Amino acid sequence: MASQRSAVAKAFGAVLRKHRLEAELTQEALAARCGLHATYISQLERGLKTPSLAVLVDVAEELGVRASALVAAVELES
Repeated sequence: MASQRSAVAKAFGAVLRKHRLEAELTQEALAARCGLHATYISQLERGLKTPSLAVLVDVAEELGVRASALVAAVELES
């Protein structure tokens, strides 16, 4: 169970990083737009943290994608 969570967190991090880079945003810029700290975005991208549903929706909105698209991409990655 813990290894599955870790795999999902890492997959989310990869998806987040891909979309952030496609949006041409730094971690700092994305964090500022979402009202988060850049360290938290870094932790998400490295699979060390998982976002709450509210954060997932906020991040997706700032990246110009639907939260469901991020989740679907994570399912394909993990």
